[in-house]
Amino acid sequence: MSELIGEPESATNPAPDAPAPGPAAALDIDRVSFGYPGRRVLDEVSLRVRPGEFVALVGLNGCGKSTLLRLAAGVLRPESGRVSVDGADMTRISRRDAARKVALLHQSAPAVPGLTVRQLVRQGRYAARGPLGMLRVGDDAVTVRAMRDVGVEEWADRPVEALSGGERQRVRLALALAQDTPVLLLDEPTTYLDLRHQLEVLRLVARLRDERRLTVLMVLHDLDMAARFAERLVALRNGRVAAEGPPDQVVTPALLREVFGVEGRVGRDPEHGWPVCYPDRPAPIEIDNGFH
Repeated sequence: MSELIGEPESATNPAPDAPAPGPAAALDIDRVSFGYPGRRVLDEVSLRVRPGEFVALVGLNGCGKSTLLRLAAGVLRPESGRVSVDGADMTRISRRDAARKVALLHQSAPAVPGLTVRQLVRQGRYAARGPLGMLRVGDDAVTVRAMRDVGVEEWADRPVEALSGGERQRVRLALALAQDTPVLLLDEPTTYLDLRHQLEVLRLVARLRDERRLTVLMVLHDLDMAARFAERLVALRNGRVAAEGPPDQVVTPALLREVFGVEGRVGRDPEHGWPVCYPDRPAPIEIDNGFH
């Protein structure tokens, strides 16, 4: 039987007043705020991801997770605050230069009729090769490695639309890897996948992180999966960081109640020790009208 984790007074994990000394952050999000017309999404969010770290963003729908990834990739510009990758301000560089530093895998993308796996993965080389380079016949070594690393090389000439959901997600991961960036941002990479394919994709990401020494920031809805694969969890609530730290410190009954609006229990996997959630019933949750 799993050991139950006790409940602290608050879901918020106390943070030090200043970052601990160590290597420079691969990704540094400093007091970033952002909103869409009529809706505030993020309010002075700060997050530092160290080189080679695997961090998962968790929280309810609409709390700002996907928006934070787009800001980190330079797709969106913050209203205030700063986003930097390896010391470069993402608001001061071109989109092409940003794509050389960060690869963003969106939640989903429609398959283009007739587009083959090889043709899709090649598109990841645009930032490096440019429009003229994309017209060259043949794959470069980075494209070949990306397809090989995720195990889709044998499908290279198959239409993407003919693949299953799990297979398409692996191809899209190869597309992101083909950008050959040190930072990989994944927005719900397991969306619409069954349990087998969820595990397959997340195990693949973990392996590639180790082999390529990537820095990974990933949005996940499944808290159990996030706690299993990520080294650190960052929970967002109402556009702010509500809790941050190692999974075994962050995932508590208080987090379930205050961040996810669920009364429940938290145990530990008896073999590996990672937190396992047992949700029981919905709980009242306070929603800030400016963040919904």
